Amino acid sequence: METENLILRRLQLDDAERVEELASDYELAKTTLYIPHPYPKGSAVDFIKKVWQGEETGLVTFAIVEKESKSLIGVININQTLAFKRGELGYWIGRPYWGKGYGTEAAKAVMEYGFEELQLNKVFAGAFAENPGSWRIMEKIGMKHEGIWRQHGMRDGKFIDLTYYGLLREEYEESNLK
Repeated sequence: METENLILRRLQLDDAERVEELASDYELAKTTLYIPHPYPKGSAVDFIKKVWQGEETGLVTFAIVEKESKSLIGVININQTLAFKRGELGYWIGRPYWGKGYGTEAAKAVMEYGFEELQLNKVFAGAFAENPGSWRIMEKIGMKHEGIWRQHGMRDGKFIDLTYYGLLREEYEESNLK
């Protein structure tokens, strides 16, 4: 998939070193539930292989590549619950690329992919309640705030609140988001 500034493509084993480089940044890791810190040396290969295995059960993951530099700058996925025709959007962007609109651009493209290609009825996403950079992306792509799940996650041994946003197919079709 291509957007104005990005190429979204399948993760490859050749991406492992770059994934590890970006994911090793504590400022990035502390905004996610699943990126460990310190990031274990060599574990990005296992991460990519697990992503591939997840494809069998509805996980669709893309490397986010900046067109201009041809560099991998992050990862985005949509994890489908096939029985309910919904998909949860998850993403991270390497810190050197924060504030450039890349997260919004990638999230909008993958949300559209969820509705248009995967024929989902709902696309939703969650973020740390104290991570406005992430949940503002959800707002910018037209998702509606659905609530806060109190102490629903844990990071660095502390419980954290997660805020959730979602968009229904009917809202997507009625909007100018296409």
